[in-house]
Amino acid sequence: QAGPDSSPPLCLSEDATGRYISPFHDIPIYADAGKNVFNMVVEVPRWTNAKMEIATKDPLNPIKQDVKKGKLRYVANVFPHKGYIWNYGAIPQTWEDPGHKDENTGCCGDNDPIDVCEIGSKVCSRGEVIKVKVLGTLALIDEGETDWKIIAINVEDPEAGNYNDISDVRRMKPGYLEATVDWFRRYKVPDGKPENQFAFNGEFKDKDFAVNVIKSTHEHWKALIAKKTDGGEINCTNLTVSDSPFCCSQECAKATVDAAPPCKAADPIPPEVDKWFYYQKN
Repeated sequence: QAGPDSSPPLCLSEDATGRYISPFHDIPIYADAGKNVFNMVVEVPRWTNAKMEIATKDPLNPIKQDVKKGKLRYVANVFPHKGYIWNYGAIPQTWEDPGHKDENTGCCGDNDPIDVCEIGSKVCSRGEVIKVKVLGTLALIDEGETDWKIIAINVEDPEAGNYNDISDVRRMKPGYLEATVDWFRRYKVPDGKPENQFAFNGEFKDKDFAVNVIKSTHEHWKALIAKKTDGGEINCTNLTVSDSPFCCSQECAKATVDAAPPCKAADPIPPEVDKWFYYQKN
């Protein structure tokens, strides 16, 4: 189970029967393929700051807090945004291949599952798996890598029926898409890095475009999990992809978990996480 930011920064995934699984490889990409409804693994609940992510290089790919230079990572509050402004996560069984140059952006993938910004009203829990309707996408160029951001809404949101494409977000939530571009443009600036860039001059692409991008990353994942592509340090251990050379038994998965060192007590959240940063908009 996922805990609050002050709990040990690690979340292992289990299925409904309590068996260990990989949230990267074992959760199906589709919740309903016929309706293009996708599963989303929530890594970061809205309004929180801890930079949690599926640990692609670890066995069973637990959700862990990112560490840089020995310190746990938190995103800064860049006024007027508090933490992440959506429920943030990833679509399982997708992979942005760092060896593949995206024909739309001219840049290679960022070596992660494709990211999702879920815009519904509920603040989700870390590790929660929700069904989402895809609405569009934004192409972030992050330090020279393609980093697609899928815009989606939880199908169980009371307003989900009003959202069918990216134009509906602009109509129903005026300012939200502009805030999303602003967030991704500036979120690394407090760390001393330059503003991020975007393909298409920061223009959001529509639902059909986004679905095609997701399907493309799913094909890259299928090559990865079948060992037809060199994944480098990515750990492809899974329990459900039976034709994968990386498929293992539940006993093997349990032994892997049991052999892992115990989580140490969590460090307290540093007070600077509550600091605000202000920048003049261009």
